[in-house]
Amino acid sequence: MIILHVVEPFAAGIAVFVKTLAESMPHDTHLILHGERRQVMSAREVKKIFPQKNVRFIRWHSAQRSINPIKDFRALQELYRILQRLKRRNLVDAVHLHSSKSGLLGRLACRMAGVNQVVYTPNGAPFLAGKNPVSNFLYRSLEKLGSGLGGEVVCCSQSELQAYQRLGIKARYINNGVAVSAAPVSAIADKLPGKFRIVTSGRIEHQKNPQAFNQIAQYFAEFEQFEFIWAGDGQDRHVLTAPNVQVTGWLNAVDCKGIIASADLYLSTSLYEGLSFAVLEALALQRPLLLSQCIGNKDAVRNGLNGDLFTTEQDAINKILSYYNNQDMLVVMGDFSQKIAHQDFDMQRNFENYRQVYSGDFRPEQLMSKLSVN
Repeated sequence: MIILHVVEPFAAGIAVFVKTLAESMPHDTHLILHGERRQVMSAREVKKIFPQKNVRFIRWHSAQRSINPIKDFRALQELYRILQRLKRRNLVDAVHLHSSKSGLLGRLACRMAGVNQVVYTPNGAPFLAGKNPVSNFLYRSLEKLGSGLGGEVVCCSQSELQAYQRLGIKARYINNGVAVSAAPVSAIADKLPGKFRIVTSGRIEHQKNPQAFNQIAQYFAEFEQFEFIWAGDGQDRHVLTAPNVQVTGWLNAVDCKGIIASADLYLSTSLYEGLSFAVLEALALQRPLLLSQCIGNKDAVRNGLNGDLFTTEQDAINKILSYYNNQDMLVVMGDFSQKIAHQDFDMQRNFENYRQVYSGDFRPEQLMSKLSVN
C-alpha cells in the first residue's frame, strides 16, 4: 500500500506522529508531502528521524502556517497538481492529512482530484487553539466546512473525539502511541542528590502555556531542592525567566528520553493537546504525571493513581508540595503509568489500526475491546 501523508507543520509532534506511522507499517510505502517551519526545525533535520527504507519525501513549497487566501490558494493548486500526478502513476492508495491547514486544503484537493480514500487527523483540535473567541469561531467554521468535503476524521484521543462530536462532526479515534519496552532507559546523570526534578518537553509556544510553567517554577525559586527543566525550544523561550528553570534546547530522542527518565515528576501546562507524545513517553518511562486539565492531557491521567490533573497554577503548586512530602507514592504512581502505557498507548498495537482505516476495514469496536483502563 502507498500512503501519501500531507503535512504542513513538519516539526515536533506531527513529525513524530507520521514517523511512528511509518515505523508501524514497515511493509508499506509512505510518501510525505511536507512544508517547512524553519523557526522550529529545518526540514532537513526533521527528515533524519525517519526510517529510510519505506519513506520518500516531496516538498510542498507553497504551504505555510498562517491563513492567507492568496498563498493558501497557491498551496491548494500545488497540492492538486501533485495528487493528479501521483494518481496517474498509481502511486497513491490512501491520503492521510495531518493538522488543520492540511486537513482543509487536502480534503478539497482530494475531492477535485477524485481521490476517495482520505483520512484527516487533527492532532490538536484547532478550534481550541485561538487566543480569542473570534479566531476559535473561525476555526470551528473551517472544520465544519472541511468535514463536508469528504474524508474520515480520525482523532488521536478520546477527548479530542468528544470535542469534534460536540461540533456535530462525525469522527472516530485511535489513541496515539509510543514504543513501550520493558528495557530501562538510562536517566541523564547530571541530577544532584536531594534534588526534586520536574520536567516538561516540547515547543515553547502559546499552546504549551510557558507562562504557567514559569509561574509554577517561580514559586519554588527560593527552595534549592526544586529544579525545573524544559526539554525543547521555541519562540516563547524568553517567557521562562524563573531562575530555577533550565531550557535544554532541542535534543535528540535518546537524550530527551534520558531527561524525562531522570524526572521525579512530569509536568504539562498545555492549553490543549491532541495526545502529547512527550506525555506518553513519560508514561512509558514510569513517570508520575501532573497535567493541566485539557483536551488530550485528560486521557493520560487516572487521578490519584498515576498522577493528577490541575486547573490553576496554585493547584499545581499544592500538588507538587504534596508529592515532595510523600515521595514514596511517586514510585507506585510511576508503575501505574507504565501499566497504562502498555494497555492503552502501545504504538504497535494502536497504529496497526490505521492500516485498516486506509483500506476501509477499520471497526472502532476492535480498538475499544483493547482499551481496558478507563
